[in-house]
Amino acid sequence: MQGAIKSFMSHGSLIKTAFLQRVRVVNPVLRPFIFSRNESVSSARIEEHGFESTTISDILKDKGKSADGSWLWCTTDDTVYDAVKSMTQHNVGALVVVKPGEQKSIAGIITERDYLRKIIVQGRSSKSTKVGDIMTEENKLITVTPNTKVLRAMQLMTDKRIRHIPVIDDRGMIGMVSIGDVVRAVVREHREELNRLNAYIQGGY
Repeated sequence: MQGAIKSFMSHGSLIKTAFLQRVRVVNPVLRPFIFSRNESVSSARIEEHGFESTTISDILKDKGKSADGSWLWCTTDDTVYDAVKSMTQHNVGALVVVKPGEQKSIAGIITERDYLRKIIVQGRSSKSTKVGDIMTEENKLITVTPNTKVLRAMQLMTDKRIRHIPVIDDRGMIGMVSIGDVVRAVVREHREELNRLNAYIQGGY
C-alpha cells in the first residue's frame, strides 16, 4: 500500500496539468480562449477553491465524534490483550494511550503493528504484558495539527511508514486520523478539482 501511495503522491499533482494539456491537443482552436481565461479572475477562483486545500480539520469534521476528542483510548497499565480486544471490537487499528487517571494527557499510541512485532513475533504473552511496555511513547510520536494540509499528512505517514497519526492543538490531543482517512480525502480532492476544471472548460466559471 505504501508503494501505491508514493506513486499516487508522485503523479497525482500532475492531473490538472495533464487535463489542460489534453484540452490543448484535442481542441487547439480553443487554446487562445481557454488559456487567456486561465490567467483571468476565473483562474483565481479555481485557485481559491482549488487543489490541495483540504486540511486535517476537514477530515475530523467528516469523522464526526472523533473530532471532539471521543477517540478510543486505553491506559499504560492495561494489558495488551485488552487493548487488542478493544481494537477488534471497534474495528480500529490503533488506540491512544493515556496515563491512569489522566485521560487528557497522552502517553503514547499502540497499534496492531506493535502487537504483531512486539508480542507475536517475540513470543510474549499479551495477557501479562502491559500496554506501556510496547507502545510508541509520546516523545517519539509523529503528530499533525488541525491546520496541516492533507497532502502533507500523507507525505509524513508515507515517509515514516505509519498508518495512524494523532492530531494535536494548543489544548492537547483532539483526534486521530488514519492513512485510509487521508487517502479518501486526497482522492475526493482530486475528483473535485477535475470537476472544477471540467466546469471551467465548459464555461461554468
